[in-house]
Amino acid sequence: MKNFLKYREIWLLAGIVVLIGLISTRFPGFANPANLRQVFNDTSILMILALGQMVVILTRSIDLSMASNLCFTGMVVAMLNAAYPAIPIPALIVIALAIGLVLGAINGFLVWRLNIPSIVVTLGTLTIYRGATFVVSGGAWVNADQMSPDFINFQRAAFLGLPVLSWIALLVIALFFLVMTRTQIGRSIHAIGVNPTASVYAGIDVGRTKFIVFCISGMIGGLAGYLWISRYVIASVEVANGYELNIIAACVIGGISIAGGIGSVGGAVLGALFLGIISNALPVINISPFWQMAISGSAIILAVVLNARGERRQGRIILRKAEAA
Repeated sequence: MKNFLKYREIWLLAGIVVLIGLISTRFPGFANPANLRQVFNDTSILMILALGQMVVILTRSIDLSMASNLCFTGMVVAMLNAAYPAIPIPALIVIALAIGLVLGAINGFLVWRLNIPSIVVTLGTLTIYRGATFVVSGGAWVNADQMSPDFINFQRAAFLGLPVLSWIALLVIALFFLVMTRTQIGRSIHAIGVNPTASVYAGIDVGRTKFIVFCISGMIGGLAGYLWISRYVIASVEVANGYELNIIAACVIGGISIAGGIGSVGGAVLGALFLGIISNALPVINISPFWQMAISGSAIILAVVLNARGERRQGRIILRKAEAA
């Protein structure tokens, strides 16, 4: 039992349950299964994006351009749909993934080959991709009446009681879990975050692995581009403006260490769900949006403190084991 409770995800899940219980005292219908399914669906895009950011952070890097990638890709697929409504939705999703992959590969190439810090690269591409959205669209919006019904309704269709968007999120979660726990690239991502120098001696190509994780985050940003635009039925330069902070916050709250090497798929998902519950619940119980920001910020600071203490404790345990040996 003691070993079970040492996992950060267990405490975060317990915190989410307590949070739902507290909200239910003010709004009893919040804990209704139908409402919780809606909360999950509303948070699905953030969960998907948090998983893309997670693999980058685990390698001691960061991708600040994910929201701009989402904006640019969403605008392109929305314009394609408006101009050529006969293009099948699966083809548009593949196009979104391909565009996101290219944008992520640009980030990865600059980090890998030119050895530029990821925060500098993605801070620059954040602005470039957002500007490219304006250039492509000419500053115009793509509204709901310009989008085809299939484009809008695909992710709203229900299957076994859940919208397709929720099923897409569950599929992405399952894929990331398999990649991170059952593949060589998943083990390499964790190893690089723990010790990049030792990873080189273990035969891991650190630069190439970082390139791959930026490609992954780019593809996730591209996928989220279609999902976001079709869900909120508007494409503009301002879409998801500043949303990169929510993505990073979800990772940090979920126990993904900014120092790299520590974190899990479950943690990223629960961190996003925690933020999703806050954003859905607080307006219902008449709490100001400013308090929502304060609560989210406090949760981030608390998560960073807990991460730091956990990492120091782990370091002391390793040192004691070394001394005993």
